[in-house]
Amino acid sequence: MHARLVRSAAALAVAAAGTLTWAPAASAEPSEPTPSASAAETPAPDAGSVEITTKDPAGDALPGAVFLLLDSAGQQAGHGTTHAQGKLTFSDLAPGVYRLKETASGSPLYEVVADQDVIVTPGATTRLTITDPFKAPKVLLHAKDDNSGKLLPGATVNIGTGTSTLLTLTTGAKGTASGELPMSSRRAQFWVKEIKAPAGNDLYKTTKTFTAGPGDPVTVTVTNAKTTTTPKPEPSGKPTHTLTDTPAGPGKPNSGTGRVTPSASDSDTPEPDSSTIAATPDGGSTPKTPTGSLAHTGADATPWLIGGATVLIAAGGGALAVTRRSRTDSHTEDSTGS
Repeated sequence: MHARLVRSAAALAVAAAGTLTWAPAASAEPSEPTPSASAAETPAPDAGSVEITTKDPAGDALPGAVFLLLDSAGQQAGHGTTHAQGKLTFSDLAPGVYRLKETASGSPLYEVVADQDVIVTPGATTRLTITDPFKAPKVLLHAKDDNSGKLLPGATVNIGTGTSTLLTLTTGAKGTASGELPMSSRRAQFWVKEIKAPAGNDLYKTTKTFTAGPGDPVTVTVTNAKTTTTPKPEPSGKPTHTLTDTPAGPGKPNSGTGRVTPSASDSDTPEPDSSTIAATPDGGSTPKTPTGSLAHTGADATPWLIGGATVLIAAGGGALAVTRRSRTDSHTEDSTGS
């Protein structure tokens, strides 16, 4: 009885196992592939890159320059420093417009350049050459009085190199001026020439020179002397008017002079005395030559005129006396005869 029950249980187990073995499982059948979202989208475009080369104004490579690249949203897309050959590359950039900033030049001799936009195109490299300028020397101008050392306003100078004027400065109320001088090399020589002097001073005609490097502080001094003036001649005490040798009519001015020349009749010269009249062989008188060294004027002829008049008066007086005597004798004879 017991054996018969065992054989029946085994048969049922076999039957059950056969049923489980052949029953199809749902997971065993292959499923249909589900399309993904990325397969339905357009493939992403190729990335681009930016290559930077930095140099100085002389054309030498400039290592150590630091750059920052920002995307159109202002987010950092790249950051780096140029290597020994002065190069730096930003790779795997999506096409678009970027902003490039230089944050450091890598040397105290150079200035950084201004920010600039960079366009990245698909699958291409955008190459940029950036030249960092030398730092400009800072020039301080003084204009001084060469005697007192006082600072003078209003002095204008030109500063340049070769035949080019690079900077013009004019001192202000404090007698100083300042400016920055552009540089194109690591060391250069410059000249200074004053083109306008301060008021009341002579122009500083000497041309000065100085040598400067990038970022050097330079002080330039020009000195000015006061303008010399010729003093006016002082009066010598002598009369400023002169008399002509030719006497004019009484009370009449000489032609074109506006001055009155005294005539003989208007002269205040006193009558000559016997000490100034010398006798002549013919009974006349001649004025003695004056011993003084008076200036020659129109009154020099007065003694001669007076002498001549005296001779004529004397001769007339003699003739009158003879005539009267003749008349007296004739009257006497007439009286006697009667």
